[in-house]
Amino acid sequence: MDHKTKITLRNVGRIFTGANGEKIEALRDVNLEIEDEFSADGRDVGEFRVLLGPSGCGKSTILRLIAGLDFPTSGEVLVNGVRVTGPGSDRGMVFQKYTSFAWLTVTGNIEYPLRIKGTPAAERREIVSRLIQAVGLAGFENAYPHTLSGGMQQRLAIARSLAVRPQVLLMDEPFGALDAQTRNDMQTLLLRIWDETAATVLFVTHDVAEAVYLADHLYIVGPRPGAIIEDIPVPFPRPRDQGVKELKEFQELEAHALARLRRAAGSGQVRVTI
Repeated sequence: MDHKTKITLRNVGRIFTGANGEKIEALRDVNLEIEDEFSADGRDVGEFRVLLGPSGCGKSTILRLIAGLDFPTSGEVLVNGVRVTGPGSDRGMVFQKYTSFAWLTVTGNIEYPLRIKGTPAAERREIVSRLIQAVGLAGFENAYPHTLSGGMQQRLAIARSLAVRPQVLLMDEPFGALDAQTRNDMQTLLLRIWDETAATVLFVTHDVAEAVYLADHLYIVGPRPGAIIEDIPVPFPRPRDQGVKELKEFQELEAHALARLRRAAGSGQVRVTI
């Protein structure tokens, strides 16, 4: 079966205008192509790609361009071969900051995009129930976001983003504000849910271990103006668990990625899990 190109960036540049009118070049000539992957029996298994780079290198800008929340100054961004002109239900996005609707319950938040889409009530109930179980929020159906822990709020954000079954899931450092144990739990949860959805995931982080653990391919992004300076295939089979981080091969790949980041010029920060 032929691979299907999901996301394409061709010679993408993005220049912002600062408060004093100065030009700030965030991205320069970013080129990226992500294809769907299929199993031997022809099942669509999606792709999990990670953008790893120092803070301020333009990783989040790349995600916003794909989401249709921003537009390139030069070049083009395509999803499923179609130029991105704005947000769409084929793309979901999860941010680092919790973005649930404060006035809606867990059920109401997950149901919201389905209501907007016009999904029938019975189907909405089935989808919401399934996602609440999948992300481990059973028993909190009627809770409001402010009563939930940070990890639970991100579980809710992920469930809401998956409700309309987007073909592409964009994740902007979604676990950055969580403690180490919760972060590990959320990484494992995300991989399990992703395996069931076959969505194409593009995940942004500046945590090296997180990037290697999650990715099929790891894109190293250099400091501003951001550009992809290396595409590193990650060889570990799926399904994965946290034990893979103890492998010598994992630690060697982590060291390679960190060394590549250190060789790039710039002063942005990367995170190394100890």
